[in-house]
Amino acid sequence: MSKENVKLCFAGSSGGHYEQIMMLKPLMEKYDSFIITEKTHYNVNVKDHKIYFLHQVNRREFMVGFKMIANACRSLSIFLKEKPDVVICTGALAMIPMCLIAKMGKKKLIYIESFAKVTSPTKTGKFMYKYADKFYVQWESMLEVYPDAVFMGGIY
Repeated sequence: MSKENVKLCFAGSSGGHYEQIMMLKPLMEKYDSFIITEKTHYNVNVKDHKIYFLHQVNRREFMVGFKMIANACRSLSIFLKEKPDVVICTGALAMIPMCLIAKMGKKKLIYIESFAKVTSPTKTGKFMYKYADKFYVQWESMLEVYPDAVFMGGIY
């Protein structure tokens, strides 16, 4: 597969996860790509990039199960429409369906653990560690938590 034919999906939920995925904008501009994030009250303005929105999910809310099912259906629809070769994800919960769909579709999954985590894992990171083809940490100390990860430094 040549570089020109590779399609990338950049997946990051709202807030800091989204900010981290947007630090990869030079990569987005180099390849055919699209973004998935959560729909929130603040406007997301990304010029020249396709963007899809999922329901914002909080583990502690009553509707979490229903929102995850809806996000899984939406993610499958996006996956079938866009046909990404690689999913690059910074978390969190709402992005899990797209990551798992990519793995079931035999596509590559790259997971980047949160910059905010210096000595302990995120719940999503712990889960995705088992599935990611490449798992990156942004702090060297996190190699103790994720021994097979790759330390790349901060993406900021």
